[in-house]
Amino acid sequence: MRLFLKSLQVKSKGFTLIEILVSIVILSIALIGLATLMTSTTMNNSSGLQIAEAVNLAQNKIEELGVTQWAAIAAGSDKTKGSTEIEYTRSWTFQLDGTGQNMSVFVTITWDNRGPHSISIRSAIYNPIYL
Repeated sequence: MRLFLKSLQVKSKGFTLIEILVSIVILSIALIGLATLMTSTTMNNSSGLQIAEAVNLAQNKIEELGVTQWAAIAAGSDKTKGSTEIEYTRSWTFQLDGTGQNMSVFVTITWDNRGPHSISIRSAIYNPIYL
């Protein structure tokens, strides 16, 4: 009888099919979560690049207006493509202060990529005759 019971005891070496299937399911869930994270990270990086490019375009316009002759500064708008091949619309207005010594320049950049986006920057330009 002892011999019969000893022969029924099987020593397990390795993994069963169920254990392998469970580990594959767990690994798959983890990889799906990682893929979702990578997708959202890529989209956020893209949005950050677009915002940085829009701020750069606004700053360039402010600097351009800063070296323009005071009397020649006028409101306007233009369109330009950035390095991301997105078309940005840049518009600018200004407002003189009561003394005529400086003006506030407002530059707004708008673009459309997965929905409308916009940033606005305000800066002061001083009249060079008062410096």
